Amino acid sequence: MSFEKARAVADAVLLEGYVLYPYRASAVKNRYRWAFGVLAPPAWCATEGEPSRARMECLLEGEPDAIRVRGILRFLQVEARRVERYVGGGLREAESLEVGGVLHLPWEEGSLREVDFEPGGPRPFRLAGGNEIEWLREQGELRGRVLRAWSEVSGEVRATVEQLGPRLSRLRVEVENLSEARPASRPEAMRHSLVSTHLLLAAEGGTFLSLLDPPAWAAEAAKGCANQGLFPVLAGEPGTGDLLLAAPFVLYDHPAIAPESPVDFSDATEIDELLVLRTGNLTEEEKREARATDPHAARIVDRVDGLRPEERERLHGAIRALRPASGAAIRPGMRVRIRAPSRRTDAQDALYAGCVATVEKVMEDVTGEHFLAVTLDDDPAAELHRSFGRFHYYRLDEVEPISP
Repeated sequence: MSFEKARAVADAVLLEGYVLYPYRASAVKNRYRWAFGVLAPPAWCATEGEPSRARMECLLEGEPDAIRVRGILRFLQVEARRVERYVGGGLREAESLEVGGVLHLPWEEGSLREVDFEPGGPRPFRLAGGNEIEWLREQGELRGRVLRAWSEVSGEVRATVEQLGPRLSRLRVEVENLSEARPASRPEAMRHSLVSTHLLLAAEGGTFLSLLDPPAWAAEAAKGCANQGLFPVLAGEPGTGDLLLAAPFVLYDHPAIAPESPVDFSDATEIDELLVLRTGNLTEEEKREARATDPHAARIVDRVDGLRPEERERLHGAIRALRPASGAAIRPGMRVRIRAPSRRTDAQDALYAGCVATVEKVMEDVTGEHFLAVTLDDDPAAELHRSFGRFHYYRLDEVEPISP
């Protein structure tokens, strides 16, 4: 039972919202940290409402005595990074410090933690607090120091299997933060929290069933699965059921990293081309601050700076939900007139009503509905759009054929 096929997606879940464009500590959007999968100390939960526990339920098919399940709880432990400047024989906290041409900034980093577990009794865990100091010198003279400190995080994982039928079982996994800390602020609470909490599960001798699209015979059991803070989907290759990912937000079954994506940008619903262009347009000083903010931010900036032209070109649009259609009455090369929109509200669609277009492709989505990819005959840039594969898309009832 190997988790490797799902680790890339799990790592993307781990870094979701971790550091957002423009990847600088000074950016407003990066001042409120840790938005996903937070399990806070119970005392903080009681006063501020952020949860201290999460629960996931899913279905397993197979002989109950033959199934073996193994899981990994994954989360980030927050490390607070402070910068101090040596001034007048003493150390004072600083907003930034440059030593030997290297910029140092205060920030909160996240370190990956993993806890293995199997169904059975409770699996407690405790991660001790600690700190480390990096002394900063230039030409032998003390200039300051960087301090990293992390607080104790403790909790428990409980996994149980309940048999529902001859070959159907329900797996329940509960994760709880058991820290006794009584934090006075959210940043302090996050240092005792499980952040970006998610689960990886593997089954041997049985298979996980999709809760999004369960087989008919298991549909009622799927409706009975209660999930709070962790939402399970099938992982690994399509068509397989040996891996499961439970994320703090809803995904689709068999999520995958887009092959065109050069790096994980840590942005929700990433638009890779847009982020590449924007990151590439940061000033050198902004890039320098981003690199000093976090090692992951530094990797993003360095990777974007090193992209080759052909790699940038690959980011320029990809359609995966459509496939060549068969049986449609309209064929590529036919000319059609665009009808007045009845289901569209965009002013541009109303502008094109009555225009003549040439059908470039007839496509079919996953539900079997047909769509036409067209170029406008009167558009001076039609040939350019055709060469780049940039089309307008219409349903069959939104056009009227004007040539056989």
